[in-house]
Amino acid sequence: MRLKLIMGNTLDHLLKVEAEAAALVSDAQTEADRRIHENEDRNRVAYEERLKAEAVSHRLSLEKEKDIIKNQYKAAFDAFKKKISNVNVNEESFFELFNQYLYSKDNRNNER
Repeated sequence: MRLKLIMGNTLDHLLKVEAEAAALVSDAQTEADRRIHENEDRNRVAYEERLKAEAVSHRLSLEKEKDIIKNQYKAAFDAFKKKISNVNVNEESFFELFNQYLYSKDNRNNER
């Protein structure tokens, strides 16, 4: 009977230890999950901030490039306008050559 009592106490003690160990494991898992979620949230916020900063940087870079290209285009177009505004147009000669070409014998043969 004494052996049964000792065995019973030992089994009860082992069951209590096992229950405490299970509770510790459960608490540890809960704490690990909490820390993982905290780190995920912190990392997500840091990633979004970095992504926004890079987007702003790229947007500013794009705007700079657009301004440079716009200024280059404007300068080239202004130079072209200035160049053609200095050209004297002799309309009479132009239309004379145009009519010669239009009514030339070779041109009429090409139309057929």
